[in-house]
Amino acid sequence: MSAAKRSRLLQLAALFLGLLLVCLLFAWWRSPIDPVAWQPDPNPGLSGPFTANALLDDASLLRPHKGIGPEDVLPANDGWVYTGYADGRIVRFRGPGAAASAEIFANTGGRPLGLAHDAGGNLIVADAAKGLLSISPDGRMRVLVDSYQGVKMRFVDDLDIASDGTIWFSDASQKFGIHENIYNFFEPSFTGRLFSYDPVSDKTRLHIDGLFFANGVALGPDEAYVLVNETGMSRIHRLWLKGEKRGERDIFVDQLPGLPDNISFNGGDKFWLALVNLRPEILDKLADKPLLRKLLAALPASALMPDGHYGMAIALDTDGNVVRNLQSADGRVYAITSVNEYNGSLYFGSLVMDALARMEIPE
Repeated sequence: MSAAKRSRLLQLAALFLGLLLVCLLFAWWRSPIDPVAWQPDPNPGLSGPFTANALLDDASLLRPHKGIGPEDVLPANDGWVYTGYADGRIVRFRGPGAAASAEIFANTGGRPLGLAHDAGGNLIVADAAKGLLSISPDGRMRVLVDSYQGVKMRFVDDLDIASDGTIWFSDASQKFGIHENIYNFFEPSFTGRLFSYDPVSDKTRLHIDGLFFANGVALGPDEAYVLVNETGMSRIHRLWLKGEKRGERDIFVDQLPGLPDNISFNGGDKFWLALVNLRPEILDKLADKPLLRKLLAALPASALMPDGHYGMAIALDTDGNVVRNLQSADGRVYAITSVNEYNGSLYFGSLVMDALARMEIPE
């Protein structure tokens, strides 16, 4: 090879490396996250109590209104079934003929997620954008909590209400809101929190912080403890509220094969747990590679979203053992965000579907 040709190749290589360096620096500058290394728990996969099945394929799809993402589905004692959509609407309907009876109950102007009724018949809403809300039976809305110690909450997610009126609720992340949610999993910030709100004193208390995306909340039998899902770590925390362990915290369930979203207690012997997706392999593999995640996060958020066309929900007994396993591999019911039991039926919400689902509890 001639000296001139060698020189030309070296120049091209230098140019390529220079352009690559510029691109990497630009991606680093553009990236919205400050990633840290973390250690995921082992993933059991779809084996043992989580073995794949098609039981959810028997569910009926209900479309009470046109809309996307009926996150939580609340079958209420007033005969209505409530759900909230991505555009802020809260819709209610009666019975199987969902569309015929459906009406818009309220519009939060945000993103309604968890729903529950208090003793006064008010609909309490965990709204990712607006905070913890109360909507009266005639549709009047007021904000209960939207900040803590002067700092606005970024992602109020789910709630449960105790018999004394105390509202237990989660704030998923202090870093990224619902419209930048994928970055909560590529960073992560470990800023999820569990709060309680006393409507009598109007006081908010922080009970747990440092969670990798705090999500579903459910009080246990006799309200002896409260559970909060840590989605990013695929586990559930338990905070004891009564007895000798009062104030202590432990792990109720860990090493789940999916990402836990909402959780509900059936009032008897089971917790129903929605798994919004199987554990994305990319997140576990990149857990100890923060620099690579920093660069990847410069891509459009849509390019980072894992495939969510899998449906899974499980039931846990009060010791945390899996006693029911419902799955849909064909995508009929997928991205499940909530499961609520009512009168022998299960109601399923979804993050992205245009329908909610209902099925009788399998034998």
